[in-house]
Amino acid sequence: MPEPSLTGDDFTQADEPVALFERWLKDAEESEPNDPSAVALSTVDADGLPDVRMVLLKAYDQRGFVFYTNFESAKGLQLLSTGKAAMCFHWKSRRRQVRLRGRVEEVTKAEADAYFASRARGSRIGAWASAQSRPLEKRSVLEDAVAELEKQYPEGEVPRPPHWSGFRIVPVQIEFWQDGAYRLHDRIVFSRGDENEEWTKQRLYP
Repeated sequence: MPEPSLTGDDFTQADEPVALFERWLKDAEESEPNDPSAVALSTVDADGLPDVRMVLLKAYDQRGFVFYTNFESAKGLQLLSTGKAAMCFHWKSRRRQVRLRGRVEEVTKAEADAYFASRARGSRIGAWASAQSRPLEKRSVLEDAVAELEKQYPEGEVPRPPHWSGFRIVPVQIEFWQDGAYRLHDRIVFSRGDENEEWTKQRLYP
C-alpha cells in the first residue's frame, strides 16, 4: 500500500485553489532552504518555441499570481506578444508541485510603483542599468552604467523605469501534486473557462 502523505495534509478535500496554494506556500516557507517563492515561468516566442526561466512570485490573490520584470527582456516581449504563460512551483523538501496557466495582464502602475519602491536601492539602480536579455560586450560596461546611475541618483528616491513593471497570470487551471510511494502520486486540478466562472475540481491519475 502507498505510504501516507509526508505532511498528513489531505489536500484532496480542498474546494478552492488559492487558499490551498497559500497553505502549501506557508508549509514551504518552513522547510525550503532557499526562495520558496521561486517558480519556473514558461512562455513561447514568436515561432512558438517554448522558453522557461526561474522568477520570484511577489504577490498572489484571487485575481492571480504576480511577478516583475523588464518589459523589454525576452520574457517581457514574449508575454506582451502572446498574453499567455504558465508557472510551476516545485518544493523539493515537501515533495510537492503546483502548476498553473492562464492569460497574462499587466499590473497597475500603482502596484508596480509600490513594489519597485520596496526593492533594495541597488536593485532599483540595476533595473535602469541592465538592458535585460540583450548582448553585453563585457561586464565592465554594465558596471560603468551602474556607477553612472549611482551618480545620477546619489540619494533619495530612484524612480521606476517606464519599461519595468509586473505581470499577473490570471489562471484558468491550477494543479496540485503530492508525491506518493511507488509513483502513485495524488493530483488534483482546478479548472474554469475564465476568471468569471467558478472553479471545478477533478482528481487525475498519477
